[in-house]
Amino acid sequence: MIDIDHLRTWETRTEDRDDLIATFPSNALAASLDRDDPLYEIGDPLPPLWHWLHFLPIHKLQDSGYDGHAALGTFLPPVPLPRRMWAGSRLTFHAPMKIGQHLTKRSTIKSVSHKSGRSGDLVFVTVQHDVYDRDAQCLSEEHDIVYRAAAAKDAPPLVPTQAPVHSDFSRKIEPDPILLFRYSALTFNGHRIHYDHPFCIETEGYDGLVVHGPLLATLMLDLLRREMPDAHVSAFEFRAHASIFDTHNFSIHGQPNPDDTIHLWIQRHDGALAMDGKATLGPNP
Repeated sequence: MIDIDHLRTWETRTEDRDDLIATFPSNALAASLDRDDPLYEIGDPLPPLWHWLHFLPIHKLQDSGYDGHAALGTFLPPVPLPRRMWAGSRLTFHAPMKIGQHLTKRSTIKSVSHKSGRSGDLVFVTVQHDVYDRDAQCLSEEHDIVYRAAAAKDAPPLVPTQAPVHSDFSRKIEPDPILLFRYSALTFNGHRIHYDHPFCIETEGYDGLVVHGPLLATLMLDLLRREMPDAHVSAFEFRAHASIFDTHNFSIHGQPNPDDTIHLWIQRHDGALAMDGKATLGPNP
């Protein structure tokens, strides 16, 4: 039974985190994505979405839940559903975040809602994140988290939406378990679905290790940087549609639109649309 009224008492709860934007996370992620960037140094702008390597919540090992996540009920509400996934985000980049800056992120529980889907109960939590350099805002982000019940063994498989056929540019990715491990380590993400194969198969009922949603979004903007290195992303939004596992390669695609936006998406090995996004381009700051 979902007591949505109780869960909604978490709305408006806030949490502040300060961080010094160090060089190591950016250099480690660049190496993990097989980029040929020069070493990042103090003063260099942080690439879009790489702020996810910073402001990380830290909890004691003894405070982890069965799945490796931090136990719920502190900042995030104690949703009584076992599966938690990053469903999507909407971001606006107001000013550059630079390596060497001391920045502050304020997170606020914006909304908590309950729905019933084909797979059972679903609880959606939207968190507003705002990053500041003193009084100047650098970033605003709405982050959607979805909680759902474990998949029933006799549940019929969902028929996924098929990805678009045509794209102007694309890149194939092999979801190596080492890449997943590195991204988990860089984001202090203990969620076992990304590195514990027996847990994925035997406990969660997945087909393999699950590729992180934020890693997939990062790979979409990484493709845009490779194809259009001088483009400035002023806003980005994405939505997850289907899981990707380490058992098959996948591909990232981009298609420019007439309105200075770029349609970006990820296609699974079976043609399914795994993630869909849109980057809005603006003048260089």
